[in-house]
Amino acid sequence: MNEIVTVGLGNRAYDIVIGQGVIAQTANHLAPLLPRPKVAIVTDENVARLHLTALKDVLSTGGIVHAALTLPAGESTKSWSNLSKTVEWFLDQQIERNDIVIAFGGGVIGDLVGFAAAILRRGVRYVQMPTSLLAQVDSSVGGKTAINTPHGKNLVGAFHQPSLVLADVDVLGSLTPRDFLAGYGEVMKYGLLGSLDFFEWLERNAPAMAQGDVAARISAVKTSCQMKAEIVARDEKERGDRALLNLGHTFCHALEAATGYSDRLLHGEGVAIGCALAFETSARLGLCSQESPSRVREHLAKMGMKADLADIPGDLPGAEDLVQLMYQDKKVVEGNLTFIMANGIGQSFVTQDVDIEVVKQVLSDGLDQRSA
Repeated sequence: MNEIVTVGLGNRAYDIVIGQGVIAQTANHLAPLLPRPKVAIVTDENVARLHLTALKDVLSTGGIVHAALTLPAGESTKSWSNLSKTVEWFLDQQIERNDIVIAFGGGVIGDLVGFAAAILRRGVRYVQMPTSLLAQVDSSVGGKTAINTPHGKNLVGAFHQPSLVLADVDVLGSLTPRDFLAGYGEVMKYGLLGSLDFFEWLERNAPAMAQGDVAARISAVKTSCQMKAEIVARDEKERGDRALLNLGHTFCHALEAATGYSDRLLHGEGVAIGCALAFETSARLGLCSQESPSRVREHLAKMGMKADLADIPGDLPGAEDLVQLMYQDKKVVEGNLTFIMANGIGQSFVTQDVDIEVVKQVLSDGLDQRSA
């Protein structure tokens, strides 16, 4: 039995379908959305190798005509060149405004295809079929779409809500342990930003989830999506509460830029380290006790995840340079950095009232640990 979470946006509301065997049900879920039985799928090489044939077979059996474009895997795919390639391919396929395009992959494919859908014919509909844990709990939900530029991550994009999200937890079994745990960084974030109860549930159940417990995976994805859906419904365009979802991301995006958006640091790993740094900063500012960042790091260590700057391989720039990278963040307002700080686990808030010297000291101390 599938779990259904609804993102309540009035006449643009849509469902997130979570469960096992969801890919096998794709044609049934799509049928009510299609004025004509035709879709265009965009995926990446890794997902195509593992899952594309199964999706094509389901669509063929359901009488839905389809074509697929396969792009390279990796963060560097979120580029101007691949955006252009995708849009031109959609036009080659004669995709009309009332048609559906499918983003079949992780966060990179979801962001890229969503943006392509937003600008194609001034907006066509799309369905997210997230194949990574990170995408299922975060990037496929809420309508944020974007590509990266040399200036930074996700700096060019649009808010464009999907018409449906189909999250099949069975595909999570094909993820490497590292990719699964990277996605878990986003799951943990939800507990840290708004629910001590959920964080405590994760402390008890996340190790089993990482080992393959399907019921735990469905429950974690559902709770994460529910929390995000509630925030998105209140603040779709990120003018207030939605910024809470960026807990850890100001640090994360600077670290991703510093590591060249490479496999040295996966996005979810950066989020996990960023959350630990945000809580450490909060403690040093006197906003929460030192117990909170210690508990975050203890949980990350228990999960076998990166928790500190010392866990990132290769060279990193100094604290001053990392702070300068933060100033390329989308959340800079009138030259001021926006941070998500915390009064404790589950008690995060948005603020621009953060002493940058404290941030630099936290980063400097973390960098010192690398050479210790």
